[in-house]
Parts: sequence; structure tokens; C-alpha cells
Amino acid sequence: MLRVLVTGGNGQLANCIKEVSVNHKDSINLVYRSSKELDITDREAVYEAFQEEDYHYCINTAAYTNVDGAEKDIENANQVNQIGPENLAEVCNQNNIVLIHISTDFVFDGLQSVPYSEKDSTNALGEYGRSKLKGEQAIESVCHKYFIIRTSWLYSGHGSNFLKSMLKYGRERDSLSVVYDQVGTPTYAIDLAEVIFSILQSRVDTYGIYHYSNEGVASWYDFAKAIFDINKVDVQLLPIRTDAYPLPAKRPSFSVLDKGKIKKLLKIEIPYWRDSLKKACNTLE
Repeated sequence: MLRVLVTGGNGQLANCIKEVSVNHKDSINLVYRSSKELDITDREAVYEAFQEEDYHYCINTAAYTNVDGAEKDIENANQVNQIGPENLAEVCNQNNIVLIHISTDFVFDGLQSVPYSEKDSTNALGEYGRSKLKGEQAIESVCHKYFIIRTSWLYSGHGSNFLKSMLKYGRERDSLSVVYDQVGTPTYAIDLAEVIFSILQSRVDTYGIYHYSNEGVASWYDFAKAIFDINKVDVQLLPIRTDAYPLPAKRPSFSVLDKGKIKKLLKIEIPYWRDSLKKACNTLE
């Protein structure tokens, strides 16, 4: 039986992994550690955690994800998104454990007009993206067996995310303004969890960086409109430009990811974003 440690065990993706894991309980034993139970920025604590059991894989879902907060809270963002992954990479490398690490489309500057492949140059615009990029680079420098999965616009019925925020605000207000000039792909975290289990079960060893999101392209406005249409929320939705709603952190205007590499590796078909959104909405209370 595979033994797997999941860090960030109370977060959105970890909860989706728990949800999907019921289909794999006979072949995979998952141990979850919340950020309180295992602080990945504490090198000694990380080393101790890996003495408890002989793990085959570590899935790192722990992350500092406050994009705007990171502009001022640079030290914490770097601790969690760079130093933490580096600690995990070191101990995984020493113990022959495969590290699966989740990264982001925010490592790109959004200046392309075609989907970003794993070979495209990175150029993060804000401190959050830079901290995540440093985490990737730290893993690459110290670990031989790793999968770095860049994803985008993650949402689900768990945790705090755009889907849940839009439903809350849409039911409370008469109108909402959402930007239409930032384009990417919403990703259902359950679908990402399924992909992670595909990696675990297939035991593939073609290590490196991979991109995964749902299929298709949308603006945040398109995403919000679909959420309201599917859930029959009656709210006036107004499209606005990014410069009309200034935020501390600059976002990439285009961050669609090319998924060809992971499709070929795992021989999978990736769901269209609207189809997955419908599934997600059906699970909400």
C-alpha cells in the first residue's frame, strides 16, 4: 500500500483529496498534517514528521495564497512558498520520497496570447507569484524526484474561493462589478485531486513541471456569469477593466495553461471548465 503525507491538511485542495481518496482507500494510505500540526517552514519539524513513517510520496498543498497580502507580507509569503517547499524537497530527496508540489499560473507575466507551456519563460508580476516561483526553483535545485503542478483559479465547495465568494455577494447585493480583461481557466479542485491520484496510482517517474487546469478559456467576468446562471442567482453583473478596480498586486492579464504534457503523461481527458463548474455547484448546500 502506498503511504502518502499531505501537508496543508485543512486547506481547499487537501479537503478535495480527502473527498476523492474514498475511491482509493484499499491501495493508498494518506496521512494529513494541517499547518498547525506541521509547519513546513520549520526544518526540524519537517525532518521529524518524516521519521514517523516510511512515506512513498509527499503532496504539498500548504501555501501562502493571499495574493494582495503578499505585497506587504513578503517575509511570510517567502517562508511558506519558498523555504517550506525547500525543506520538504530536502527531506524527500534524502529519503527517496516523491514530492508532488502545487504551484500557480501567477509565475507568468501574462504577456503571451497563446497558452503557456512548461518551457515558456517565467516572469512573476507580484510577490505571491515570485514566492511561488522561488519555491519551484528550490525544489528543482535539491530534489530529484518531484512533480510540480502549476494550476489556475482553483475553486471547490471547500474553503474560501471565487465560487463561494460570488454566490455570497450575488445573493446579498443588487449588482456586482467583475473584471473582464484578465483571462485564464477556472479549475475545479476535485479534478486536480483526481489528477494527483492518477500520478500516485500510475507510479509514473517522468519527473518535472506540469500544467493542469480545466479546459477552455474564460475571464473572471465569464466565470462569475456562469456561476450566477447555473445557480439561478438574480444579480446585475457589470464588466469592468482591471484599472477600474485597482488592487495592491498586479495580475497576469492572460494565464491560460497548455496541458498537452500532462495529458500525454497520464493519458487523460480534461473536463471543460463549465462542465466541472456545474458538478461543483451540484455539491453545494
